[in-house]
Amino acid sequence: MNLFKKFRADIIAVVDDLAKAGTLPAGLDTSRVVAEPPREVSHGDVSTNAAMVLSKPAGMKPRDLALLIADGLRSDPCVTAVEVAGPGFINLRLTDSFWRERLSDLLLAGPAWGDSDVGGGAAVNVEYVSANPTGPMHVGHGRGAVVGDALAALLAKVGYRVCREYYVNDAGAQVDVLARSAHLRYREALGETIAAIPEGLYPGDYLKPVGEALAARDGDKWRDAPEAEWLGPFRDFAVAAMLDLIRDDLAALGIRHDVFTSERALVEAGAVEKALAGLEARGLIYTGVLEAPKGKLPDDWEPRPQVLFRSTQFGDDVDRPLKKSDGGYTYFASDIACHEDKYRRGFNHMIDVMGADHGGYVKRMRAAVTAISDGQAELDVRLCQMVNLMKGGEPVRMSKRAGTFVTLREVVDEVGKDVVRFIMLTRKNDAHLDFDLVKVTEQSRDNPVFYVQYAHARVRSVLRHAATMFPDADLSPQSLAKADLGRLTDEAEIALIRMLAGWPRLVESAAEAHEPHRIAFYLYDLAAEFHGLWNKGKDDTRLRFLAAEDGPLSLARLAMLTGVAVVVASGLRVFGVEPVEEMR
Repeated sequence: MNLFKKFRADIIAVVDDLAKAGTLPAGLDTSRVVAEPPREVSHGDVSTNAAMVLSKPAGMKPRDLALLIADGLRSDPCVTAVEVAGPGFINLRLTDSFWRERLSDLLLAGPAWGDSDVGGGAAVNVEYVSANPTGPMHVGHGRGAVVGDALAALLAKVGYRVCREYYVNDAGAQVDVLARSAHLRYREALGETIAAIPEGLYPGDYLKPVGEALAARDGDKWRDAPEAEWLGPFRDFAVAAMLDLIRDDLAALGIRHDVFTSERALVEAGAVEKALAGLEARGLIYTGVLEAPKGKLPDDWEPRPQVLFRSTQFGDDVDRPLKKSDGGYTYFASDIACHEDKYRRGFNHMIDVMGADHGGYVKRMRAAVTAISDGQAELDVRLCQMVNLMKGGEPVRMSKRAGTFVTLREVVDEVGKDVVRFIMLTRKNDAHLDFDLVKVTEQSRDNPVFYVQYAHARVRSVLRHAATMFPDADLSPQSLAKADLGRLTDEAEIALIRMLAGWPRLVESAAEAHEPHRIAFYLYDLAAEFHGLWNKGKDDTRLRFLAAEDGPLSLARLAMLTGVAVVVASGLRVFGVEPVEEMR
């Protein structure tokens, strides 16, 4: 239950009643009315802008309208006070019994608490990772992988039908470089001495097994053959090997995709020509000369006729080239075909998770999606900023396996997938992230993954003690939902329950904003609220969770703690992180 949706409906019902009574005009547009938590906790539990957004069409002063709506809300038995603040905001204070009822709802719903149907079963395509298949993934790829995977899980939780997609960039020049690098390792496997890897080829040791496998399969067949003969077979073999490597790395991180789409397959099937022909038929492709880039000119820039897409017609800053000087298609042209393929597969909602270096690509891709779908589809691009990998405050840069960077797999093997996944979501995706291999494993409040996991483990520990203290009690969530929750009266207890009750709204808002990091922020705050109550119990014996002499009070507090465990586990599972039973 998203309690703020419930109060929004109640507020609109009051407005409708005022209209029926002739106090307000009929047919007021209430689409901009919201009910949300006040910015200041001291202002109450629910705040609404109803009077502010309805005053002008109602022909009234905001405060006068607010007083009318407030009078209608005072009859709600869940509301203990209604206050009109400032120019016309309405703040509601809710009864403690209302919050306790939400705790009961939570326990009865279990892991489904926070699930929603706001997605309405709509299909959404989330494309993430999409690293070039030229080697193992680095930590930056890992951030995009985690953000995309958590976002997909979050969207599924609120009722979307999600497809997780990986777009394989296997048609560009980089895969030819991969093939040449594999050929070098193939010659090495045949016994040739390879000194320094030539500049421009991939230097990592990860290609040695590829060369050895080719030598074992084909012998010296390709040793002295011209490049034109071996380039294609080596490219196909190396790309397949790299995709296996990438899938293995993703599996170590707990990432899976539903679809792997090959750029080369789209190109060879004529998808690019087909997509561009459709745009050209609508007058959206022309031959023209672009103005020089602002600032310093690139050395290779020259004014020349180019095949251009009218992306400025759809909000871009400049029209974009579709063909290179050699006549081949640009990456942008292939990406148009890729997104048209998604649209034809039924995805009107598309999300691409990309690296920060794609910032200049966002407007053109949004323009392209609008054009190919005639405005029926929308694209959201989530850019993931760099990850600064450190160890004890010192930068970590080199890897023998990759040659130039630390691989994602090396990090996962060192600290574990759950730590990697959680830490990657502790900052907004477009903010830089510091990942310190030492700090992320510390057992302290400064380490958010430990702090949240510790909250879950502490609850499970209390429940184990309770099973010993009250051997005949049913401590299942369903049974605890029927405990005498009226025994929960302390301000800190009600504050904790209030946080638990806000979980459904948090899930919906994070999904709608495409911001899974909000879950991490919430879980940290919930853990802090819980640990704070734990510490109060150490100082004040009346607040301890278990009291052998007062079974009903203990059961009520166990219900509250079980609610904490349910919500923490639910949030961690959105992240693909397993909640722990005890800290080791």
